[in-house]
Amino acid sequence: MLSVFMAVLRRDLLLAWRRRSDVLTALGFFLLVTSLFPLGVGPEPDQLAQIAGGVMWVAALLATLLSVSRLFESDEADGTLEQMLLSVEPLAVIVLAKVCAYWLLTGLPLVLIAPLIALQFSLTPDETLIVCASLLIGTPTLSLLGAIGASLTLGLRGGGALIALLVLPLYIPVLIFGAGAIDRWRAGLEVGSNLALLAACLLVALAVAPVASAAALRIAQD
Repeated sequence: MLSVFMAVLRRDLLLAWRRRSDVLTALGFFLLVTSLFPLGVGPEPDQLAQIAGGVMWVAALLATLLSVSRLFESDEADGTLEQMLLSVEPLAVIVLAKVCAYWLLTGLPLVLIAPLIALQFSLTPDETLIVCASLLIGTPTLSLLGAIGASLTLGLRGGGALIALLVLPLYIPVLIFGAGAIDRWRAGLEVGSNLALLAACLLVALAVAPVASAAALRIAQD
């Protein structure tokens, strides 16, 4: 199964490299949203620092929703998805590999660019580290949950809007724990509990999302 996982991961990374515009869309959206808030709110450092965690997390969530709808579209269009469904290898492993590739291309760049965004919000080094740690743990969960929505709406018109309706309720706990980490730090409280809850959400998503997405893909192709 590991060889299949690595093969699918490598394939999706190579295909994404040929379609770099799709990859840059989510990153560009994240940069645009997080850059507009300091311009709209004003240059007051304390006020910017108070909203930084929420703004960065909402921007990451919306960037994921913007791009996750295309997770399985190209495979369905060229017939690859049908071959995956007919494969003797577990479909859940293939789905997990595709989600990992998607996160490496869309979620990880958001984490890497977060320290630069933090400068706009006048965050301290400790606060920047907390935001980056929460995004590093939480964005894979957003990708996994988004894959469920993408598989359920595959082939439907207006699938992007339907994905938002399906997965936004699932995103709410991740958003609360992620954005709340920096607030707890600023209040002098321990942030480890928030990060642990984010890690728990990630483990649950890892266990459930690939299986649920695989089942939804089989139903969509029947």
